[in-house]
Amino acid sequence: MRNKILTYLKFGGLLILITVLFAFASKRNERRKIKEVLIEFIEEQDPYINELTVNKLLIQNQERVTSVGKEILVLNTVEQELDAHEMIEHSDVYLTVNGELRARIKQRTPIARVNAVTPFYVDVTGNTMPLSDSYSAHVPIIHNVSEREVAQIFPLLRKIQEDEFLKKHVVGVYLGADGNYELELRVYRFKLIVGKIENLNNKIKNFKAFYQKALRDKSLESYKKVSLQFSNQVVCTIK
Repeated sequence: MRNKILTYLKFGGLLILITVLFAFASKRNERRKIKEVLIEFIEEQDPYINELTVNKLLIQNQERVTSVGKEILVLNTVEQELDAHEMIEHSDVYLTVNGELRARIKQRTPIARVNAVTPFYVDVTGNTMPLSDSYSAHVPIIHNVSEREVAQIFPLLRKIQEDEFLKKHVVGVYLGADGNYELELRVYRFKLIVGKIENLNNKIKNFKAFYQKALRDKSLESYKKVSLQFSNQVVCTIK
C-alpha cells in the first residue's frame, strides 16, 4: 500500500513538474520577439507586388512585425489584410519555432489590359484589377470596352490566355460599333474578325487550319481582312 502511495506521489510530482516546465516554456516563447520576416511568392509570376509592399502590410500597431511579441500577433488578421490587397489572390502566414514570420503569397494573374480613361487589368477569374506600380504585364490590350462589358468579353480573353497559338500571336482586341470583335496580331497586319463571342472553338480551329495553309503558301502578307464570322468558313479579302 505504501509503495502504491509513493508511486502515485512520484507520478503526481512528475506531472506537476511537466506542467510547470510547459507553462514556463510557453510563456518564454510568447515573450520572444519575432526575429525575421520571410516572404515567399509561390508559383512563377511576374512581380505585380513587391516584398516591400508585403512588409508594410505585415505591420501591427504602427511597429515593424520583427519588434512585436508573438502573443499580440494575430495571424488570421494579418492574412485577412494581405488577402484584401488588390494584387493578392491568397496568402498563408505562419510562425516557425525559430521565431520567423513567414508569408506565402499568391498574386492575382492579369490576362488582358483594358485601354480605358483609367486603365485596368482583367485577371484569370474575370475580375478587374488595377495596374501595378512594380511591373507592366505583357498581355493583349483591349480597346473600346468598358468595365461593365468585361463579363461579355471575358470568354474571348480566357480563350486567348489558354490557347498557346493565340497567346503567342494576339496582342490586341477591338470591339467594333457593330458589336463584332477584331483581333490584332503580333506580326501580320490583316484584320482578324472574330465576330460575336460564340462558337469560339470552331472559329479558332478554322483559323488555325487557314493559317497553316497560308503560311505554307506564303500568302499571309497578301490579305487585308480575314473573317471568321460565317459558319465553318474563313472569308478573306485581298489587299
